Amino acid sequence: MRTIEMDDFVTLWEGQDLTVLDVREPDEYVEGHVPGAVLIPLGQLARRVAEVPAGDPVYVICRSGNRSQHGMVLLDRAGREAVSINEGTMGWLRRGRQVVTGMAPR
Repeated sequence: MRTIEMDDFVTLWEGQDLTVLDVREPDEYVEGHVPGAVLIPLGQLARRVAEVPAGDPVYVICRSGNRSQHGMVLLDRAGREAVSINEGTMGWLRRGRQVVTGMAPR
């Protein structure tokens, strides 16, 4: 189980095609999410874990970093390589990063 600091995540995100899993609630996701992030609310993650790709790391994000920690543990127990993003979407915004609004197809 691992965590990553927001600045390190931003650097990775800019240079690679990452799997980002947003574990917030749908209304939070609609208000703004990291571009490319897929929504699976934390409360649904246990029953939807098969939707999370295995093999490559999955970067888990929430609002501030608390729910992403729980999601990381759940994914780790399910055999996924998960990394919790410290500071969450709020940290992303504090760094002046853009978010996408609305729902992504899923």
